[in-house]
Order: sequence, then structure tokens, then C-alpha cells
Amino acid sequence: MPYKHPEKDRDYKHEYEMQLKRGEIPAKLERQRARRAMDKKGISRAGKDVSHKASLAKGGSNKDGYFLEAPSKNRARNGQAKKK
Repeated sequence: MPYKHPEKDRDYKHEYEMQLKRGEIPAKLERQRARRAMDKKGISRAGKDVSHKASLAKGGSNKDGYFLEAPSKNRARNGQAKKK
């Protein structure tokens, strides 16, 4: 069987349509806005994730607040409320 490059034959248009169908695009844009706002303020994000106080998956937005957090902590929460 001949070698097939995994990225050359991808149907990006179809992938984008599926993201729209699943409702992923609005959350993606919210995350992007938060990252750009941090960059505009001159805050270095090196090695950090921009974490939202109210999870985007649970209806949160940038208006609820966001902050920098270690990737391991941000990704380990799985959308649970932050412990005080």
C-alpha cells in the first residue's frame, strides 16, 4: 500500500462544517478573544493557559472573568468549579 500523507487529503471545509454543527466555533472565538486581550495588556502567557472563571462549556463567557493558570491545573478541573 502506498504511503499517504495524513494532512494532504483532509477535507477542511467538511471539518469546519462539523465544528459549526457541534457548536464549537463560538467557544473557540471566546477563547481567542481572551488570549488576545491578555496579549494586548502586555501580559506574558508563556507556559500558561487562559482559564475562565465560568467554564465556556457550561455557558460562561469572557465577561465572567478569565485569568492565567498552569496548564495542568486548568485541564485537570474538567469544568468543575474552582475550589477556594
